[in-house]
Amino acid sequence: MVNNITLIPGDGIGPEVIESTVKVIEATGVDIRWEIVETGNNAIKAKGTSLPECVIDSIKKNKIALKGPITTPVGRGFRSVNVKLRQNLNLFANVRPIKSFDGVSSLHEGVDFVIVRENTEDLYAGIEHMVGEDAAESIKIITRKASERICRYAFELARKQNRKKVTLVHKANIMKLSDGLFLECGRKCAEEYRDIEFEDIIVDAMSMKLVQSPQEYEVIVAPNLYGDILSDLSAGLIGGLGLAPGANIGEDIAVFEPVHGSALDIQGKNIANPTSAILSGIMMLKHIGEFNAAEKIEKALGETLKEENNRTIELGGNLGTKEFTLEIINHMK
Repeated sequence: MVNNITLIPGDGIGPEVIESTVKVIEATGVDIRWEIVETGNNAIKAKGTSLPECVIDSIKKNKIALKGPITTPVGRGFRSVNVKLRQNLNLFANVRPIKSFDGVSSLHEGVDFVIVRENTEDLYAGIEHMVGEDAAESIKIITRKASERICRYAFELARKQNRKKVTLVHKANIMKLSDGLFLECGRKCAEEYRDIEFEDIIVDAMSMKLVQSPQEYEVIVAPNLYGDILSDLSAGLIGGLGLAPGANIGEDIAVFEPVHGSALDIQGKNIANPTSAILSGIMMLKHIGEFNAAEKIEKALGETLKEENNRTIELGGNLGTKEFTLEIINHMK
C-alpha cells in the first residue's frame, strides 16, 4: 500500500534534517509518495504568504504531513505558521515524547514520559490588543470542550502505551476560573479511567519536580502555554531539543515535526543534528501502522548514538548531517 504524505521542508536547517529523515525512512522499504509543498520564507518569496492555501489543501487530502522547522519573526512580521496550521487543521493535541538515550550525555538517565499539550487555545489563541499606548492585554481562553478532549486524549494515550499515571499541570490556585476549569475537566475525566493513577501539580512546582526527578512521570497533560514551556525544559533534561520529537494530532489529521527551530546560522553547513526530525518520522511511521519500519529505525538510531565518534558535532561527535544519516542507514542493514 502506498502512503501519500505531505512533505514540508521548512526554513533554515529544515530541508537538511527533513532530507535525512526521508532517506532513513525510504531505507526501510516503506512505500511512500511524498507531496512537497513550501511554507515560511520560501513560500513568501514564491507566493507572498507564509502559509499558502495549497499547503492546507495538501495536508487535508493526505491526512499526514512531515514538516521541518519554520522561522517565526519575534515581535514583528507574520504570526507563527505552526500556530496557524494547528488552528486551521484543528490539531488539538501536541505530543512530545521525552526519552533519554544510552550513551548520550544528559542531566538524567532513565527518563521516559510524554507531554500532551492542548494545542488550540489558551494565550496562544492570539487574542490581544493594546490598551492605550502603554499597556497590552492578552486574553486567555480555556473551554470545557477543548479541556475534556485533551485530557481524554492523554488518558487514552496512557492506556495505549501501557503507562500507569497521568499528571495534570495547572495554576488553578491563582487562575481559579480558567485553570480551574481545566483542572475540573481533568478530574472528571479521571473518573472514567480508574485503571490509571491521576494527580495534579501546580506548574511552578512541576518545573522543579521535572528537574529533580523526571523518572517519576509517565504522561503529563497541560494547557497550551505551560505545555510549551515544560516541553522545552524536559528536552533539556535528555540532551536538548535536537533529541526530542513532536507531533500535532487532530481527529483525522496529524503533522509530525522536529521541535527545534530553523537555526539559520548553521543553514547549509552540514552540521545540523537530524535526530529530532528522524524521531518525529518514527512517530509518523507508528501512526500509519508501519511499526516494523519504525522499530528498525529506532534501534539503528539508538545504536548509532551509543558510538561517540558517530554522533553529530552537536552531540560531541565528528559527523556531519549527511554522514550521521548514512551511519543510521548502515546500522539498519
